[in-house]
Amino acid sequence: MPPPTTSPKRRPLTVPRWVWPVALVVGISLVSGQSNVPGPAIVNFDKLVHFLVFGLLGTLIARIERVARWPVLGIGWAVVLASAYGALDEWHQSYTPGRYVEFADWVADTLGAALAVTLYARWTWYRQLLEMRVGSRKPRIENRAPTVPDSDTKS
Repeated sequence: MPPPTTSPKRRPLTVPRWVWPVALVVGISLVSGQSNVPGPAIVNFDKLVHFLVFGLLGTLIARIERVARWPVLGIGWAVVLASAYGALDEWHQSYTPGRYVEFADWVADTLGAALAVTLYARWTWYRQLLEMRVGSRKPRIENRAPTVPDSDTKS
């Protein structure tokens, strides 16, 4: 009689971390290419959206393994890349009928990325919250996250 066969355990699907910022950039580009983007009629609401979306983009870039490998430099690169894409997005809008370039949008993009990446690097609770697996109540603690050394510590 043959031994009972057991099915091998399935490993959860892991998506490379670079996929998420690329997906967000594609989404931003699709929305940015539309002549009329719906939104509430609140003054400067679009600046808040720019701030939050590019904050997310900066954080997603900071989480990429190759970027996270270099804590201080990686944080800087995450902000620079998100800001550069914000400028590119504004330039892209200049070719879209009914849209125009707005310097304040780029400033909101850059400030959102800078704040979000800094929080991700320096605030452990925030980083653990972002690293929590979907459906889990316990944060997944990883040593790969970028951290900036405190200025009062000596080497």
